[in-house]
Amino acid sequence: MSEQSLPDGVRPENADALPEYAERVLDVTELIPPGRVMTYGDVAEYLEEGGPRQVGRVMSLYGGGVPWWRVVRADGVLLAGHELEAIDRYREEGTPLKDASRAAEGHLPRLDLKRARWDGGGRAQGDGGRAQGDGGRAQGDGGRAQGHT
Repeated sequence: MSEQSLPDGVRPENADALPEYAERVLDVTELIPPGRVMTYGDVAEYLEEGGPRQVGRVMSLYGGGVPWWRVVRADGVLLAGHELEAIDRYREEGTPLKDASRAAEGHLPRLDLKRARWDGGGRAQGDGGRAQGDGGRAQGDGGRAQGHT
């Protein structure tokens, strides 16, 4: 867990007023279908704002309440410290994985990004190609304020 993250169940003081960009990143994360992934850069490109580092920061601080395992590094390496939970979720969802080489530390698989990557197709009608601010949820953070790292 990074020093910037909060333990599970602990909300930042301003959790009811997530930054707009953070809300949009979390909305996109919720759009990613089970068994598919987007890279941090893909999410930023989808939003036409920010970059991989900004998306990673949002996920670190606020991503615990969304399917965080579906937003990944561009090289397919699993999120450090969360590899086993992510692998379990990938297997449950049928996300394509590549076997790790024997030289790989811990022999953990990687994501098969060629097969698992989602391009944002099938977006909801009327969103103009962008995630909507509240996704039809009640005001607030939708219970997603804790980070995942």
